[in-house]
Parts: sequence; structure tokens; C-alpha cells
Amino acid sequence: MKDVLMLSFLIYNKTDTQTVSISKIITTFPFYLIATMNSNNTILHIETATRVCSCSLSTDGELVFNRESYADQTHATLLGVFTEEAIKFARHNNLNIHAIAVSCGPGSYTGLRIGVSEAKGLAYGLGAKLIGFPTLKILASMMSSLVDANTLLCPMIDARRMEVYTSVFDQSLNVIEPTTAKIIDEESFMKLLPHHKIAFFGDGAFKCKDLITHPNAIFIPDIHPLASGMIYLSLEAYKKSHFEDVAYFEPFYLKDFVATKPKKVF
Repeated sequence: MKDVLMLSFLIYNKTDTQTVSISKIITTFPFYLIATMNSNNTILHIETATRVCSCSLSTDGELVFNRESYADQTHATLLGVFTEEAIKFARHNNLNIHAIAVSCGPGSYTGLRIGVSEAKGLAYGLGAKLIGFPTLKILASMMSSLVDANTLLCPMIDARRMEVYTSVFDQSLNVIEPTTAKIIDEESFMKLLPHHKIAFFGDGAFKCKDLITHPNAIFIPDIHPLASGMIYLSLEAYKKSHFEDVAYFEPFYLKDFVATKPKKVF
């Protein structure tokens, strides 16, 4: 039985800031579409940069298999299961996996290590090409068709406290502001907001709502980078042969990892 995937958007005004509310309903049944057997472009997608762990399979740009988990700290347990199921599905339907696409960050250090390691291992083992995408670009791609044409896209990934990993894109995914780790305050994005509507989304966005109060700010909650959101980008990269070196490809952490010691109880 197929999954039912429903996206509904409600736009309304609250004080001076526009807010977009999103609700998503996904049945618990496996999501299977009938794959085209003579496909030339079958790609396995992996996304683990945030708390969501997801894996999908696409054939000529069509989603044919999808798994998602929104439970925290399950990447190490579930990702291998998801990719194994995807490979079994591909083999059952006579599909050869031509490429592995992975979200490469910034995001969770642990999540990125798990996802990139899995992707590199699969690419090597299957003899497939490796494709990597910045996580913020994946988020922007997912939202580009869901906001007004002139609205800029500002994905945000939580980096603790009032800091976020962020970038600004236009509708064509051209970079307006490069990726950075930004501490949000009342002056953030004020060079752009007077002249453009900006959609803020991702797991780091909503905590910034009380500080970014310009009327041109639009906040869209409950948006996460997903493997199923990588399909268009992956297919375009595959057609253009934009591949990574399996041996040397690494996650884009943006910031150095800082280990902390637990406080002594006694």
C-alpha cells in the first residue's frame, strides 16, 4: 500500500510578521511506487544532518521508495536498516543504483559522520557515483516552489543557543548570502529585509522569530531536510556528472567540533 503524503499550508498575519503553518500526514505503510524497469537514473538519497534520519530511492526523478524517522538519536541504528531496505527494493524491481546522494552539512557532527560514511561505503561497494549537497541548499530547494516568486529563501539549522547555520538563496538557488554560523539578534538580515520578503525555515528558524520582527519576515515551522527533497538536485547533478571523490569526500562541518566534559556529580 502506498504512503499518503499530504502537505497543507496556511498563511496568516500575526502582529507584523507573516507566519506559515505546515501540517504533514504520513501513513505508517511503506511508500512504494511502481518503478520504471528500463530506467537510466536510479539514485539512493541519504539525509542525516539534523535529528531526522531519512533515506529514499528515485528513478528518473520519481520517488519510488522512502523511509523517515523523526526520533532523536536513531541515525546509527536506523540508517543501515533504511539503506538495506532501499537496496532490496531496487534489486526486487530490477533497478541498478547508479549514484548515492548525501547531505554533507552543516548540521549535527554525529549525524553528518554517519550519513557520509554510509554513503561512501555504499558508493564503493555498489560501484556507484557519489553526489554531495550542502544541507542548506537541500532545504532551500524543498521550499523554492512553495513561496512567492520574489521571496528569498533563508534556511536555518540549529547550532545551539541563538546561533544558526544559515544562508540566503533566491528562487533559482543562487547564493545571496554565503553559508555562515550566525548569532541572531535584532539587526540580523536588516540589509535585505527592507527590500525583500524572506522565508525563514528549518529547525533553527522559529527560535529567531522574536528577534526578526520585520513585516517582510515569513516564518515556516516544521521544515526538515529530507532525502526525498534531494531528488531534483541529485538528478541534475547526475546528468551533469557532478560527482565527488569517494576516497576524499568529507562532511562540511563549518565549525570545529568542541568536545565538552560532563560535570562531576560528586
